[in-house]
Amino acid sequence: MSLRPFHIAFPVDDLEAARHFYGTVLGCPEGRSSEQWIDFNLYGHQIVAHHKPKPATDDAHHNPVDGHDVPVPHFGVVLEKSQWKELAERVKAAQVSFIIEPYTRFEGQVGEQSTMFFLDPGGNALEFKAFEDLRQLFAK
Repeated sequence: MSLRPFHIAFPVDDLEAARHFYGTVLGCPEGRSSEQWIDFNLYGHQIVAHHKPKPATDDAHHNPVDGHDVPVPHFGVVLEKSQWKELAERVKAAQVSFIIEPYTRFEGQVGEQSTMFFLDPGGNALEFKAFEDLRQLFAK
């Protein structure tokens, strides 16, 4: 499967914390930056942390999926299983708290996948997953 890189811009209230988290914890090479934003290479995709002051209220929302409260919105990358395991260990070693600990969901069913959720320092929810069979990415 050959995909074009996606681009996403997301808010953070502390650019230096974002630089450390994405650059050091997640291992994303840094691209261009300014005093208001930082580009990162997230597994070949362009993600951009834009400075935005923290809102006065938290409008967090969750939907139930496989017995877990999945945060909405969230973003991430579908990785190869070895990359997923390596990232899970790196996140654990950095003592990042998981919203949903690494586990395999839909085990034995169509769409079986390993997944994990955690927040960046700006409160953005991230999900990284890996499929045993990538052909099931969009299977019903």
